[in-house]
Amino acid sequence: MSSRTVFFAVALLVWLVLTWPPNWQHLVAGVLVAALVCYLAGHLFVGRLHVLKDPRRLWYFAVQYLPRFLWEVFKANVDVAYRVSSPRMPISPGIVEVRTSLVSDIGLTFLANSITLTPGTMTVDIDPHKGVLYVHWIDVKAKDVDEATRIVAGRFEPVLRKIFEEGPLP
Repeated sequence: MSSRTVFFAVALLVWLVLTWPPNWQHLVAGVLVAALVCYLAGHLFVGRLHVLKDPRRLWYFAVQYLPRFLWEVFKANVDVAYRVSSPRMPISPGIVEVRTSLVSDIGLTFLANSITLTPGTMTVDIDPHKGVLYVHWIDVKAKDVDEATRIVAGRFEPVLRKIFEEGPLP
């Protein structure tokens, strides 16, 4: 199955969910829109979907990554809400360098988005050749690259490596 076929199926599924309840007009319009999107942007879609054929990788995603991600988002929301409601609370915003051993585009994208979707942090740049992400952090707790990497990316990187990087699973 090609990545464009998967892209088409995902685009059609998203269309159908957004236009619920389904009927034949929504289905026809969805097929046309999904085909157009696939034609225009299909080359941008990740071409390494073969790593997800192993059901253990999907298990890691569903059982290890998603709960961890949702927990980190919850904790960060509480922290940011507390900072907003306590304006005198000192903060130390800044941009830190975070190193990663992830090399695949999809792995780097998931790591960057996991960091950005966690309130209080935002990935502002990625240098895939050096394996570095530059992250804006609302309250910098460590300026040392190794410590910042452990705090910011250490929550997500080990499980994302199991999911998206090639090689045998442990």
